[in-house]
Amino acid sequence: MSTTTQQTLSQKFENFLTRYYKNQVMELAKSYPQKKSLKIEFKDLNNYDPELCDKLIEKPDKTINSAQNALKNIDLPIDKKLEDTNIRFIELTKSEKVLARNIRSHHIGQFISLEGIIRKATEVRPKLTKAHFECLRCGHEQKIKQDGNDFKEPYECNGCERKGPFDLNEDKSEFMDSQKIQIQEVPEKLRGGEQPQDINIQVEDDITGKGVPGNRVIINGILRSYQKTNTKGKTNLFDVYVDCNSIEIKEQEFREIEITEQEKEKIIELSQDEEIYQKIIDSIAPSIYGYKNVKEAMTLQLFSGVPKKLPDGSRIRGDIHTLLVGDPGIGKSQILRYVSNLAPRGVYASGKSSTSAGLTAAAVRDEFGDGKWTLEAGALVLADKGIATIDEIDKMDSKDRSALHEAMEQQRISIAKAGITATLQSRCALLGAANPKYGRFDEYEPIGEQIDLEPTLLSRFDLIFTLQDEPDEDEDSKIASHIMTSHETGEISHRNRGTESDSDIGDIEPVIEPDMMRKYIAFSKQVTPVLTPDAKEQMKEFYIDLRAAGEEDESPVPVTARQLEALIRLAEASARTRLSEDVVDVDAKRAINIVKECLKDVGVDPETGEYDIDMLATGTSKSQRDKIRALKEIIDELDQGGSGASKQEVVEEAEDRGISEKDVHDIIQRLREKGDIIEPKTGNLRTA
Repeated sequence: MSTTTQQTLSQKFENFLTRYYKNQVMELAKSYPQKKSLKIEFKDLNNYDPELCDKLIEKPDKTINSAQNALKNIDLPIDKKLEDTNIRFIELTKSEKVLARNIRSHHIGQFISLEGIIRKATEVRPKLTKAHFECLRCGHEQKIKQDGNDFKEPYECNGCERKGPFDLNEDKSEFMDSQKIQIQEVPEKLRGGEQPQDINIQVEDDITGKGVPGNRVIINGILRSYQKTNTKGKTNLFDVYVDCNSIEIKEQEFREIEITEQEKEKIIELSQDEEIYQKIIDSIAPSIYGYKNVKEAMTLQLFSGVPKKLPDGSRIRGDIHTLLVGDPGIGKSQILRYVSNLAPRGVYASGKSSTSAGLTAAAVRDEFGDGKWTLEAGALVLADKGIATIDEIDKMDSKDRSALHEAMEQQRISIAKAGITATLQSRCALLGAANPKYGRFDEYEPIGEQIDLEPTLLSRFDLIFTLQDEPDEDEDSKIASHIMTSHETGEISHRNRGTESDSDIGDIEPVIEPDMMRKYIAFSKQVTPVLTPDAKEQMKEFYIDLRAAGEEDESPVPVTARQLEALIRLAEASARTRLSEDVVDVDAKRAINIVKECLKDVGVDPETGEYDIDMLATGTSKSQRDKIRALKEIIDELDQGGSGASKQEVVEEAEDRGISEKDVHDIIQRLREKGDIIEPKTGNLRTA
């Protein structure tokens, strides 16, 4: 590019900035040097001169340099010179955006736009841009500009013309903030089965430190290449990275899913269908027979409640957490996979092969950060503002499961690893699946005792469903027919022969296509339903009526405020399925019915038949606690000399007070494991 062309480009940019960005330039001048960047929207440049846009894409280095020179040359009414400023181009058009997997050699040297999730980020560190050297022989000083990543020293002294030695004067040298980040492709842009690819980004100056792992960003910059090396030296293979010009952090969830006007009309038309709620339920995992309650819960989880920020700065989550506990071979994993693919932003993980670092964030040390420690986002961070599905959650190590507590309720993850202290966002719904403690449910044991998860974790789930595989001739016949039809449908589509079973295929095909369903869910997130007085009253009455049962003497606590919050979230999600701005009594009834079903499954004391939330919250029902207290009193009463009470006498006395021998042995075993009871000599018991 000739000097004349360079001058012409600078003049064009000077005219453009004066016409379109006069006010922004003045604001920059007032806040300079604290603020050093001027953001220019691509569409404004295109409106002024499309040729300048073409030059930015094809010859970005010289074009950006011309723009920055133009900014420096603008006459300002205040006594300030914008010497060290940057022009940042943002909001590029769709045609300029590329996926990491589609980057090719012809893109090298071009200005591109990439969307992704920050996976790793190094610390912000100074980078030498202009080195000030002193000759140790004659004391002559000279400056050398530092380009790229290699350190450049003078070949010879300009004063004595000898080859050094030279000393770097850091005080007189110039530095710039520098950072490396790595972004990974967003899950919704991937086709089924594809692994997300990543690319490294070089960030410099005032845009460093803008994003943290888990942030969804758009990176605009120049694609550059560097030569790879191996043990023998340089190779003929090159790798690429992006020299970042601007970072746009995306705050709005689900906006990245493009919905055309025709699709928007279809969505609104669907929302007005009286049967829309049932159609959505029927569109979730249609290849799995039955489980109406579970599919209804999945529907509400996909649509979710409304997150709220309170004046004191605290936040109430809108995401609904659900747990499925069931016998093997009943399709739990398949439901999880389906929901993960259906959610506009879903991440699937298996608990058996997951650690707390894989779910939250890992501190890794590798060549990416020049041997420094960096944070790498885990599944819950990558699922921010979406759904994280964790299969076989009971197979996880209990230490790893503890990482879920903060992520589920506070919806953030606090990291303190390898000297890095950070807080990452995990505003996602959690869908977990687990097997009963002994593989299958035991009909003689309370269900709460058969779920091998910590009570503190269980209490954070809004909905818990138990799925039992019980033989039933009529149901088994229907399931068998459904499975046969599913296989037949798969064979027909695989062989592409005829449609002789079209009448049966209707049961397997989703009523609403997955792609349309995904867009319907994304569109619904723009609706923020508000509780109507009728709905409020219904949920309030349900909560108060249940709580009233606990006011009687010796009665268990039936529900806590957590169940009321779950009711509100479920009712809001129900309203969103109709794209309704109001949560009406129909939504309240649905929420109440689902919560009732869950409480029947896992919140009822089998001994008394009463609702007892302690079955989940503490793992011990009130009736069990009463028996434990009575047994301890018996041991203390019979232990006269301090040598302990005879186990046989304890059993006999407990039976007289209405506690069965089996219960006594179970309680003694539990208390011995906890250390509440000790055995000073064989056959004798004493409280610790």
